[in-house]
Amino acid sequence: MVSMSYRSHSGWGIFRSSGSGRTGLSGRAAVSSGGAGVLLMAIVLAGVLGGGAPERAEAQPPAPANGEVTYPASMFDNGKARHFEYKSADGVTVKYFLIKSSDGVIRAAFDACDVCWREKKGYAQKDDFMVCRNCGMRFPSARINVVSGGCNPAPLARTAENGRVVIKVAHILEGKRFFSLGGGRS
Repeated sequence: MVSMSYRSHSGWGIFRSSGSGRTGLSGRAAVSSGGAGVLLMAIVLAGVLGGGAPERAEAQPPAPANGEVTYPASMFDNGKARHFEYKSADGVTVKYFLIKSSDGVIRAAFDACDVCWREKKGYAQKDDFMVCRNCGMRFPSARINVVSGGCNPAPLARTAENGRVVIKVAHILEGKRFFSLGGGRS
């Protein structure tokens, strides 16, 4: 017997196949609200957490000049998060992303948080939210760099000037704690 859940205006039901090749609504079964919640959570987690491998960095950031990494601000005009990696002199790869949020501000954060960093899964963008690939928590783009701690993406200091986004290498290196074996809060 094959079962597949569906959502109708009148509630949850189940399609059943009797093995005769016919599929339809034979004997409508209600799914309890607890069961529906479990099913919904499984679908959400499968989409967020099991949605494939973590996003790869688009590229190495531009070569630092004067202790800074710069990006043209226009690179973020489409509102899509762009992931980057910076390899430190001692071999630790620090991952971070930049995004132009719904309020028009270009924001930066490490691809890790104080809670889930050990899992090394980072964040994926879903509409106007950055979603933790480990626990599934969602964070509005306009709150990146504003709220810190917990599962919020750890803020990465940046400035915007003359059509460029500037990040100091020293600030990127502060994120090593999330990506090295010792890791964690300092």
